[in-house]
Amino acid sequence: MIRYSRILWIICIGRCKTHTLPDDRVDFQEGAEKRNAPWRGVGLRMLSLVGFVFTNVLNFLFNMQEKIHKKERVVAYIDGFNIYFGMREAGFHNCRWLDIKQLVINLLKPTQELVEIKYFTSRVRNNPDKQKRQSTYIDALESTGVKVYYGNYQEGTEECKRCGNIWRVAREKMTDVNIATTMIVDAYKNHYDMAMLISGDSDLTPPIKAIHENFPSKRVFIAFPPKRHNKSILSVAKGSLVIGRKNLMASQFDEVVISKTGYELMKPERW
Repeated sequence: MIRYSRILWIICIGRCKTHTLPDDRVDFQEGAEKRNAPWRGVGLRMLSLVGFVFTNVLNFLFNMQEKIHKKERVVAYIDGFNIYFGMREAGFHNCRWLDIKQLVINLLKPTQELVEIKYFTSRVRNNPDKQKRQSTYIDALESTGVKVYYGNYQEGTEECKRCGNIWRVAREKMTDVNIATTMIVDAYKNHYDMAMLISGDSDLTPPIKAIHENFPSKRVFIAFPPKRHNKSILSVAKGSLVIGRKNLMASQFDEVVISKTGYELMKPERW
């Protein structure tokens, strides 16, 4: 666009400088040149000004066109346990072989483009069957280019205040901290225009608010997993939706997935 405007300007100047009058008006022109000599500089300056304005208008229109056609960059942040237990609580047992990348793509608008997906979880311990199923699923995710971040899976005990029975429980640690830190760092590095957060963890409310306050050009969009909608995180979000069964079913892996190392990953018979 800039190149074309300069060419038009050069052509315009060239025509003005090379234009000649018929022979029967040469004498008249010579006299007129003497009388109008003081105005020649003004005319050239005006012509130069017109060319300058014309060039800048074209540049402005070109930049506006770029902004109109520029897509919103999206990085997705997935709270693995939050969406897993949300599906389990909702009774969506046949949705757990979930292709996270396909799910995110299904949630995007035509004016958006996916940059990266980051999946946050913790490794299960002391249960060989669960560990194997989790490893299979994580390998399937990584085969699609999803980047996995790990927190800690800590075991403890709980006691019933009525009967005194004690049982072992496991709790996930560090996932919310890892998500918050990564979202803020990515905002600082300008990795996204919109962060799509798939989680309903209210502990993420403060970092979302901080991103909006410190990076006004960024926004955090919340995609709530089933049974994980809450008002706290919704109050600071810039856009939200609840992921339904239809989107989950439309985003399932094939029965067999080929891992990055070439192995066949079979869908677990149970979870």
